[in-house]
Amino acid sequence: MKRPRLVLMLLLAGLVMLATVAGGYPKPSAYPISWELNFEHSKPTRVVVTSRGSKTAVAYWYMTYTVTNVSDREQTFLPNFEMLAEDGAVIRSDRNIPTEVLETIRILEKAKSLESVTQISGTIRVGEDQAKDGVAIWLEPNPRMGLFGIFVGGLSGEATVLKDEAGQVVTKAGSDGKKEPVILHKTLELNYHIAGDERYPGHDEVDADGQQWVMR
Repeated sequence: MKRPRLVLMLLLAGLVMLATVAGGYPKPSAYPISWELNFEHSKPTRVVVTSRGSKTAVAYWYMTYTVTNVSDREQTFLPNFEMLAEDGAVIRSDRNIPTEVLETIRILEKAKSLESVTQISGTIRVGEDQAKDGVAIWLEPNPRMGLFGIFVGGLSGEATVLKDEAGQVVTKAGSDGKKEPVILHKTLELNYHIAGDERYPGHDEVDADGQQWVMR
């Protein structure tokens, strides 16, 4: 089944610590307990772009989205998009992406308002008329995508401190070398599957394979 395969990859990638947490890994509240932004998105799409000064075409994947602040006050949107490839590799979006790629996507989508992760980050005012349109872009990890997931962070204010089975706070080394608690944030997990092979990348159907909120 597809879901166990993805969970296995999560374990191999070191993204969860199920064995260390009392009663299993923390899950988001069944009901909103903090602010939450409305997030609508397209299916991931493949695009091939030859950047200026290069003779080699490079493949990328992108996902367009609209984010709306439906809370009762202004919120700061700091999006974080990560792709989990079938081989376990984790790819952060919008890393070293040439400007020509965003320009090409805007043309293909006929949406000049699309903003990169960097451009869209900041304050989002309340109301549908204040919604923002963005796009997350990844360098293609493999011509045969197979089963892959996308994690979207920054949509909710819900967070929790990770504790081990003894109830002690789990820590990690911070940027200054000092120990700091591991904080998990409510994150949207999107799963996809492409049944085709690498002979005709980008031509096979991208099938949605479910989505859920997780603490990550």
